[in-house]
Amino acid sequence: MHDDIHTRRPGELAFNAVLLAFSLFMFWQAYNISGFSALSSAGAFPMAMTAIMSLTAAIALLRSWRLPSAQGGFALFRKEILPSAVVVFSLFIFAYSVLLESLGFVLASFLFLMVSTWFLEGGRLKRALLLSLVSIVCVYIVFRVIFQVVLPEGVIPERSIMAGIVALLGGGN
Repeated sequence: MHDDIHTRRPGELAFNAVLLAFSLFMFWQAYNISGFSALSSAGAFPMAMTAIMSLTAAIALLRSWRLPSAQGGFALFRKEILPSAVVVFSLFIFAYSVLLESLGFVLASFLFLMVSTWFLEGGRLKRALLLSLVSIVCVYIVFRVIFQVVLPEGVIPERSIMAGIVALLGGGN
């Protein structure tokens, strides 16, 4: 492991380049607030912070540029940066984002939690079902009932159910 200090890790150069580009973009955005008109201007502090970000990102990029890359190529990158669990979970998140609008928050979130928990628990379906059900009920109560956040409705007629519950509890009078 002592060699890790003297070699560039997989993806390190690209990450540092993206970090520098982002820092420079943020510096430009900070400059657009009020320009460099005065030290007390609205953009002075954001410009100072993004200048520090840009400088440190540039230093990190130069240091990683000088290091030789670690042996192993794409296989090492795949092992360290994109293990199969990360790839599978990324696909779960993508599927959730695609299904959220059509299925609605409750059903899409329940399915996402159930499949994710099942995958992470190593195939324990009953436990995944129970944890997902309890979690989605708690999240729904906190966000939809208490904070009244409007969530994508989808195939479950939540407004009708909520109106029925309110009527049942006598809140409709």
